[in-house]
Amino acid sequence: MLPRHVLLLATAHSYRLPAFEVAAARLGVRLSRAVDAPAALAGADRRGLRTPFRDEEAALAAIAAFARDQPVAAILPVDDAGALLAARAGALLGLPYNAPQAAQAARDKAIMRDRLAAAGVPVPAYRRVSLDADPAAVAGSLSYPCVVKPTRLSGSRGVIRVDDGATFVSAFRRVARLLRHTDPDGPGELLVEAFVPGVEVALEGLLGEEGLATLALFDKPDPLDGPYFEETIYVTPSRLPATDQAAIAECAAAAAAALGLRRGPIHAELRLNEDGPWLIEAAGRSIGGLCSEVLRFGVDSSLEELILRQACGLPMAGLVRERAARGVMMIPIPRAGMFRGVAGIEEAAAVPGVDGVKITAPFHNPLVPLPDGESYLGFIFARGETPAAAEASLRAAHRRLRFAIDPIVTLLPTGDA
Repeated sequence: MLPRHVLLLATAHSYRLPAFEVAAARLGVRLSRAVDAPAALAGADRRGLRTPFRDEEAALAAIAAFARDQPVAAILPVDDAGALLAARAGALLGLPYNAPQAAQAARDKAIMRDRLAAAGVPVPAYRRVSLDADPAAVAGSLSYPCVVKPTRLSGSRGVIRVDDGATFVSAFRRVARLLRHTDPDGPGELLVEAFVPGVEVALEGLLGEEGLATLALFDKPDPLDGPYFEETIYVTPSRLPATDQAAIAECAAAAAAALGLRRGPIHAELRLNEDGPWLIEAAGRSIGGLCSEVLRFGVDSSLEELILRQACGLPMAGLVRERAARGVMMIPIPRAGMFRGVAGIEEAAAVPGVDGVKITAPFHNPLVPLPDGESYLGFIFARGETPAAAEASLRAAHRRLRFAIDPIVTLLPTGDA
């Protein structure tokens, strides 16, 4: 029997660690964590170990040494940062998980596009463009509108829609500077792909021997037409017709197979229009931030509990999503500046249907909105008899929040200035 011990790979400030810890305690699973840390801080601690994820050889050696002393049933990534390392560590130790090639394809959007297109999964027309290319020369060869997109950043960071050559040149330079600042050792390229109109949804699933099990399908009721693609509201169950939902699940399953993802959580972003579903992204991890708090299965089991159950070979039968409609709003950053505080939390929390309001951005720290930034101000959670009711509660609560943000000098270069 597999040991009930799981090693999580996470960043130091991951939102998700507490939820996994609660789930592990409920299941009687021992949980350790490998936290991404600078080499100077690497070593063991009481909860696991610290290791630099970018130094893959060192990280693999540290994880292997840890697992020899404390055998584990699985090594799981909490977010994108640890996805590829988790797969390579699992392969090194002979643990059941996705192959490293599959994890890499789900991590790098350019590789993802190549594999999906080759398998016939509907994806936007795309091309790779070197960061050293002359954007003015590239602009004349494009069809508009199109989207400039980093290959390895997540959460819509650096994703910009452009409608003509002039805005392409500006967006290209902006994203190139962002990548040179955040990912200097990256692939040195970005994607330019056709803009796909339509409604956007997110599918949360779990892959296993029987294929893809859809755990939840989220509607994104706010239009995501650009120029930036900041996500705000997720609501489940979806209000789309059953035939559309089935087509979306089929497209996500085909994408997982094309990428080689076979086991564990999957979070897929798709668009739906008159031509059917289009696969925008598929990640070999579960939903980010605190969004998983709106998902409950069986007798109040969390998404994290389902992931740990599968990893440890524990029973999964009967764990279907609750019938109530639930929603979450990722509170957007309205403008760059120094975050001084927020008023109206009690009023927002008192809105009928609202389950809670959590401000996660630290006070007296700088805020950088998308597409240059990578975070949100916090989260609002709601439930309702219908998806529309849950959505209305989220919007009403958000209107009651007032944010104090002092202007400061821009932290990252934007535009062409």
